[in-house]
Amino acid sequence: MSDGSKPGPKPKVSDEEILRLFRESTDPVLSTGEVTEEVPLKRRATYDRLVALNEQGELNSKQIGGRNTVWWLAETGEE
Repeated sequence: MSDGSKPGPKPKVSDEEILRLFRESTDPVLSTGEVTEEVPLKRRATYDRLVALNEQGELNSKQIGGRNTVWWLAETGEE
């Protein structure tokens, strides 16, 4: 029985840990590079995780030139 997911190692950092970086930041937006500096992931892996969080509705993003993207928490209406 397979649920369609691929087996593999557990993520080195949880989605909640990534989202906590945004909640605790004094900056309204963070770049992929800034997030990469704070987590034990390479830049591409960090970018892929941020894209996934964006697709889940947890983060918003905007490309700001070239390959630079900034990210911020999505409005959830919980506060």
